[in-house]
Amino acid sequence: MKLWKINCMEGKYPGLWQRWLKYQCVAVGFRPFPPQPNHLEGPTGRLGWSKTRNALKAIKADDWIVVALHGNRVGRIGQVTGKRVEDKQWDPLVSAGASGERHGQMGRRILVRWDMAIGPNDRDQVVVLPERSRFNRGELRPTLCEIHSLTLKQLQAAMNNPSNWDGLLTRFDYEKALEGYIAAYPHLLEDGLLPHPDIKIRQNVFKDQSRTDVILIDCNERPVIVEAKRGAPSPADVSQLRKYMRRLAQKTGRKPRGILVHGGALKLSSAVREEAGKKPPVEIVKYTLEVKFGLCA
Repeated sequence: MKLWKINCMEGKYPGLWQRWLKYQCVAVGFRPFPPQPNHLEGPTGRLGWSKTRNALKAIKADDWIVVALHGNRVGRIGQVTGKRVEDKQWDPLVSAGASGERHGQMGRRILVRWDMAIGPNDRDQVVVLPERSRFNRGELRPTLCEIHSLTLKQLQAAMNNPSNWDGLLTRFDYEKALEGYIAAYPHLLEDGLLPHPDIKIRQNVFKDQSRTDVILIDCNERPVIVEAKRGAPSPADVSQLRKYMRRLAQKTGRKPRGILVHGGALKLSSAVREEAGKKPPVEIVKYTLEVKFGLCA
């Protein structure tokens, strides 16, 4: 059994990864229709298609395949159960209307049985591969290729580590939205929190032009710096917040508290826990984003 990687064009076709998950397949484009047909058999002068079709022919049932997303992230991993990649089997996952192309896109399907025991439980979360568990440059670029830089066991271990889990929503900058929400409703973060009474402190910009996200005051009139992060926090994030705390202490003469709010997993990495425990300590809180839509009557 071989280990393969396929790139998911989530940036170009939003929702594509969720469609792969739902229909238990992955897919590539390279449509077989005019004016520039890409046929599975016969001569071709297109290097990208030549490499992809060789991989399509080589991948077999029971091989493992992992979905690669932008930013060293992966979705799920699963085993191949079959292929529908022939020219006459074109079955687009992206419609003509959504793709802007007459015959649709992503129509050569590789059927997959996802291993739902590997990776996050939440289908809206993905895995950010740590530096030691990333694909090499030669493996990142191709649409579909065999992976040699990692073993299946190494990849599974990285995907099962909750500290590597992150939200899928990368196109929506909800860090800014979260900052605004905390500033408007600080008591929901902690009972008794209020916006800092000094507007100059709330809009604080340090000499190096860096600035804090939100500055509040607690029930003991102690300043509170809140830093918002979209995904799982890193030791560098904690260190950055502590730097802001020290600078604010110098400016106000009061030792502030620091709260880092993040959207990663509940379980923190040991490195983050260790960094947060240093003096002055940093409190870490997880948030959950939920958006619902409904038709008006």
